[in-house]
Order: sequence, then structure tokens, then C-alpha cells
Amino acid sequence: MPAHATSESAVRYRVTACSLDTLLVAASATGAVAAIMSDDTESAIRELHESYPDATPAEDETLVDWATRLATLIDDPSNTPRLPLDPAGTPFRLRVWAKLRQIPAGTTITYSELARRCGCPEAVRAVASACAANPIAVAIPCHRVVRSDGSLSGYRWGLARKRALLDREARSETYLPGLSL
Repeated sequence: MPAHATSESAVRYRVTACSLDTLLVAASATGAVAAIMSDDTESAIRELHESYPDATPAEDETLVDWATRLATLIDDPSNTPRLPLDPAGTPFRLRVWAKLRQIPAGTTITYSELARRCGCPEAVRAVASACAANPIAVAIPCHRVVRSDGSLSGYRWGLARKRALLDREARSETYLPGLSL
């Protein structure tokens, strides 16, 4: 069950195609609560219903716009949309997700560095768990976190998608060679 005050019945969603298969965007009255990448619509809806069983499909202008903007971000990381977010999570997870949003496109950091930035350098596993629980793909860019040796590790929406996102960011005009955080 989501750990915030959003009423499950108030969550609405839209599914759209994107270059990495299917993208589901769900929102409360406050902001996006989920962005799920999946192989197919049914899997995305099933994943959303694990947290929001009463979520309903919607075609309202806001959701259409947000889904379009996030799908565009997948292809063009230099076009970062500012969307209101309303992720459900513990205070620790919310802090990790806020720090993830500060990582510029085209760069990566390690789980250890992310833990340090969160003010708890000993909590590397907890930070990795928060990344794995990230409900809003791409807008909260947990794909920018890698192992200490630079290799890719788990990604909620699949390692192939993580690699594709990082490759696109590296080719984007926002990429600054030699920049590391």
C-alpha cells in the first residue's frame, strides 16, 4: 500500500507507446505517482494495480501531456520536462529520489556516492533498495546509478532499458565529456 495520503480511487492512468515499448503514467490530484515501462500494456497495468488497485484509465489532457512528455524524454534526454511528482515512499526513499533528480543527464554516479549525498554513507544497500523501489521511471532517473566498478546493476524496468537510456543520454547535447560527479 502506498505510504502517503493519496486516495487510491483518485489515481488515474494513461498508457502510451514509447521507443522502449510501453509507458504507463499514473497521477493523483497532486502529481505523477508512477511511470512504468513495460513490454506490454497488461503488465504495466498489473504493476500499477499492485500499489493502486482502484486506479482507473483516463484520457484527460493533463495525463496525455505528461505521457507524451515522458515518452519524449526517453528519446531526447536534453528535453527534461518538469512535472509535478507525488511518489509514495518513506522519508528516506523520498530523500534518495530527490537526490536522484539532481544527477544531470549524461552522467552516472555509484550507489556509494548516492548514499554519501543522502547523508548516510553507510546505507548503500538501503539506497540501492530505494532505487529499486522508484515508482517513476525516467523522471526520477535511478538509471543513472551504477556499481562502483562502473558496471550496470539491476533496474526495475530491465537492464536493456537502463543501457538504452544511458546510451541516449551519452549522445544527447546535454552530455559533457569528462564530467563526473
